[in-house]
Amino acid sequence: MKVEYLIAEIGSTTTVVTAFNFSNGVEVVGQGKGFTSVLEGDVTIGLRNAIKEIEDSLGEYLEYGRMIATSSAAGGLKITVHGLVEDMTVKAAREAALGAGGIIKNVTAGRLRRTDLKKIKAINPNLIMIAGGTDYGERETALDNAELISAADFNIPVVYCGNIANQDEIKEIFEDKELYVIDNVYPKVDELNVEPARAIIQDAFEKNIVRAGGMDKIKEMVDGAIMPTPGAVMEATKLLYEMLGDVMVLDVGGATTDVHSVTDGSIEVLDILITPEPKAKRTVEGDIGVYVNRENVISLLNDYELEGKTREEIEGYIKPIPATEEERHWSRVLTQKAVNVAVDRHVGYIKRVFGSGRKFSAYGKDLSMVKYIVGTGGALTRLGEGEELLEDIKDVKGDITMRPTKEAKVLIDNMYIMACAGVLSRENKKAAVELLKASLGLN
Repeated sequence: MKVEYLIAEIGSTTTVVTAFNFSNGVEVVGQGKGFTSVLEGDVTIGLRNAIKEIEDSLGEYLEYGRMIATSSAAGGLKITVHGLVEDMTVKAAREAALGAGGIIKNVTAGRLRRTDLKKIKAINPNLIMIAGGTDYGERETALDNAELISAADFNIPVVYCGNIANQDEIKEIFEDKELYVIDNVYPKVDELNVEPARAIIQDAFEKNIVRAGGMDKIKEMVDGAIMPTPGAVMEATKLLYEMLGDVMVLDVGGATTDVHSVTDGSIEVLDILITPEPKAKRTVEGDIGVYVNRENVISLLNDYELEGKTREEIEGYIKPIPATEEERHWSRVLTQKAVNVAVDRHVGYIKRVFGSGRKFSAYGKDLSMVKYIVGTGGALTRLGEGEELLEDIKDVKGDITMRPTKEAKVLIDNMYIMACAGVLSRENKKAAVELLKASLGLN
């Protein structure tokens, strides 16, 4: 059988491959999975096993026109970020890295010290980001950090996204190394410019993922785009914004819970916002997951949520793939908690300021204009009651708020293809749109 696309999601433990045709609407031909084989030194073993599972279910050999992929294997996209001021250039560079699908392993503000360089070496990141200074403002910190990183000879790609007045000197400092020079992520005070950095980070990832252990043979099978999986989900979220308007996506997994949002927020909140926020924002709760990090989530349950059970009893019900209704119930309880905690950390807050009359100040991301709340990831798409779990994050009081309001509609990624749609949008946007419509029930 011939299919147009195979789209692979290469996770840290499982590789899932889905076969698609788009000639006459969206046709999911089949889906197969295999254990990710990075530790065996060859990721294509897991890919071939996943494809064989599709072939076994179809009862025939599979031919494909093109194969594209997302990956969080081999440690994902590990990034260290080095800027000038924590609340300004460091924050901007960090937002860019997270939005591109990065896993932030180390963040520094100011001039790097010897201990910082030791930490970078121990982390062995996929990418180093250097920021610092508004355009034509402070120059020395970014230049000093560039000199130190270059002298350390890490043999790691560097993205420079700081003061544009430094660009020529930066190119000289890294003249014999892999360097990406782009527009400043913080060109003016209270102005973020993160999209150029996000795009170049994903390009650098695609170029360098083949160097990661076990991934060096991936191009034997994947002849199209390769993106970090969280970055692909962000691309799908931005595509949904073009289709539907202001949107947020929650991805609850076994180890982490990610929240993606694309919205400018309300004019009322923007007028009292203390520091700027990116239109497209991603937060990663690395301690909140419903299996690998289940102990952390269970520890957060209150007496009402425990339903008379002990925490040890609840942990006994949590399985990687829940089989009984009681196992599914307690996985849903943990999913609800993960959703609430992740949204609390993603959304901003409004604070009353007393002085000459009463006024308000806003801090963080405003979600009050979100029209659609989308659930993806295994917990929200496969346990059941995903819509009900997401309804709980709305603010229904009607007061000034930064949370989604009761008017926001909940959608579920029923086919679990957000990451697939994100990487597909890089080369076939029309097909990606149709895929999202089919999965979210928008047809």
